[in-house]
Amino acid sequence: MEALNRRNFLRSASIVGTTLAIGVPRVARAADFQYKLGTDAPNGHPVNIRLQEAADAIRKKSNGSVDIQLFPNNQLGGSTDMLSQVRAGGIEFLSIPTSILSVIVPVAAICGIGFAFKNYDAVWQAMDGDLGAYIRAETLKVRLVAMEKILDNGFRQISTSSRSINSPAELNGLKIRVPPSPMWTSLFRALKAAPTSINFAELYSALQTKIVDGQENSLPIINAGKLYEVQKYCSMTNHMWDGYWVVANQAAFMAMPKDLREIVAQSFETAALAQRADIFSLSNSLRPSLEQSGMVFNQPATAPFRAALSTSGFYAEWKQTFGADPWALLEKYSGTLV
Repeated sequence: MEALNRRNFLRSASIVGTTLAIGVPRVARAADFQYKLGTDAPNGHPVNIRLQEAADAIRKKSNGSVDIQLFPNNQLGGSTDMLSQVRAGGIEFLSIPTSILSVIVPVAAICGIGFAFKNYDAVWQAMDGDLGAYIRAETLKVRLVAMEKILDNGFRQISTSSRSINSPAELNGLKIRVPPSPMWTSLFRALKAAPTSINFAELYSALQTKIVDGQENSLPIINAGKLYEVQKYCSMTNHMWDGYWVVANQAAFMAMPKDLREIVAQSFETAALAQRADIFSLSNSLRPSLEQSGMVFNQPATAPFRAALSTSGFYAEWKQTFGADPWALLEKYSGTLV
């Protein structure tokens, strides 16, 4: 009887102990590294969807040691302002277009040279290869660490309200909106168009009131901005490609142990590859949708445009600007441009 009572007591004590353990609230562990990640992409954009997945994966794989909070849609400031913040350490991570990164890393803009890349195969060979490695090395010189895989911002297409663009001659005198960037302006001037820099927020009204007759953007942007309401024709020129680098403040990145840095880098790489697939799929699905909205599409040959840029001295000018070494890396994937 005594032995039985002892067994019952031990069993009861075990149950009570387990119950007490379950009832004790668990204190969440504070992250060893609490970082911010800023983007300029709007809510719902594949950039933010995939970067949020990366942040979640980093938190899980690091057992909560690294907590990266995503701030989309310019919540932490405009792109240029966020670039200053990440350099100063106010923001630890930033997703930034190559055109903005080029403000402090000029060679970052080289991937946007007009008609350089014939297709996505050439883009990814270059950006995952020697050209991308060169840009990342130059980025490190300004104390920013660029993740290995760049995200996709898409090929850009030309739309107008008046005519399809089938050849360089049809750009002659066209009043076309471009972003405030020397490369964009010089590209369309070399093709004898009349480029005008207008902020995107003002683009719809500028097209509606005929301040400009055309513009150039990727299909997702044309769709999101409802530009099909004021543009009839869309020429699939693929004249420029742009991407988003994920960059980190070097001191903040190197403060993490090597194993955590590897988790962060691998998670952002996985996110970039998934986001590339998202943009590719979205661009392909949008054309039928835009056609149903009334846009007329055409697919011009790109060789005449390349020839026109070569004749005008556009490639020679930018080769001198970027330097012989990065230009040789570009031509490794684009073919001869001068």
